[in-house]
Amino acid sequence: MLNEVKARLREMTRPGDRVVCAVSGGADSMALLWAVYLLREPLGIRLEAAHFNHGLRGGESLRDENFVREFCRRYDIPLTVGAGTVTAGKKGLEAAAREARYAFLHTRPGWIATAHTADDNAETVLLHLVRGTGLKGLGAIAPVNGRLIRPMLGVTRRQVTAFLEEYHIPHIDDSSNDTDAFLRNRLRHSVMPLLTAENPKLAKNLSAMALRLRQDEEALSDLARFDTLPDVQTLRTLPSAVRGRMLERFLKENGVREPEAQHITLAERLIFSEKPSASARFPGGVTIRRNYHRMEALPPEAPLSSVTLLLPGTAELPELGLRVIAEPAEEIVQTPLTFTVAPVGAVVVRCRQAGDEIRLSGGTKSVKKLFIDRKIPADRRLRIPVLADDAGVLGICGIGVNLDRVPQAPPGIQIRFEIMQP
Repeated sequence: MLNEVKARLREMTRPGDRVVCAVSGGADSMALLWAVYLLREPLGIRLEAAHFNHGLRGGESLRDENFVREFCRRYDIPLTVGAGTVTAGKKGLEAAAREARYAFLHTRPGWIATAHTADDNAETVLLHLVRGTGLKGLGAIAPVNGRLIRPMLGVTRRQVTAFLEEYHIPHIDDSSNDTDAFLRNRLRHSVMPLLTAENPKLAKNLSAMALRLRQDEEALSDLARFDTLPDVQTLRTLPSAVRGRMLERFLKENGVREPEAQHITLAERLIFSEKPSASARFPGGVTIRRNYHRMEALPPEAPLSSVTLLLPGTAELPELGLRVIAEPAEEIVQTPLTFTVAPVGAVVVRCRQAGDEIRLSGGTKSVKKLFIDRKIPADRRLRIPVLADDAGVLGICGIGVNLDRVPQAPPGIQIRFEIMQP
């Protein structure tokens, strides 16, 4: 193992470089720390350690921190300890913990070395396969990513265990690794042993495969580089793998933060469409349009501006081509564009706001949920006029009146939306 780590560090670092080992106290990270400790003088590098206490396992988390502190003190290894409160986000607790840990590690100067092994790389390949992936996902863990380096990607866990036993290096076990609550753990405990029984070299083989595929991905990405996206005819003649990467980059550059396969497919349909002016909407409110021989992006539309409506009076919404007219009601009329209401205080026409609610014939629900239920695209929701006063929502243009705000009988105010004539 030591020779493998030495060879990788020689490729990744130069004499005089600072290498900060991320140390949890587990077997892999302790093996990395001890290997770099032994290699620091032969390679001329400066060793430091960093530990992040996620605070997720109570006393066990404190035990881990104290263990790392004591080991680094014994061998005079400079150590920086960070801590933070981690809460599960949209991607789950495991992802939130990883983001917090890397945010802390990136506060340290120099190279940041993590103890990812060949087994970790193999598990990541399987993880991406299960979730669905392309060539980039099959490339799994990058050996070098910015200031992050992984000098143990060619080392198996079996080698880690032997190395720790040879040098009598202690480590501690993380109880969260024993649970099957996380998909990675289920793959590690149930799937990897079955595959390894078929081929004991599985971890090394999958890790080596991931590296080759990562190199293929880099080569294809280089072919897909552009200063200006090629014209439609050129895009049609390109290999699908190159064209898809070009479109992915084009979408990212124009506001689609995380293009998925379906978004790239949609962009390709525009390229091969028989309509020279075809267009489609993408996440983030972005519209991609084919303008004959070129592809162009239209920026997201801004939220509807708030306009005060006098009673009686008229207000215009030029960005929507609408006029709003308020006048005394002679009768109660309720249509998607005409409301008879009893306003309280100032009346405004605005976009949806947090907390807005409306009662229609099916009951009361938030305006946000109403838009979702009616499958209104997210980028259009802030452009739908909401009529409101000091007491809340009066009605929504194109949908209807808030039944809680209808007067029992005239008088009241009749408010209608109509198209502005050019």
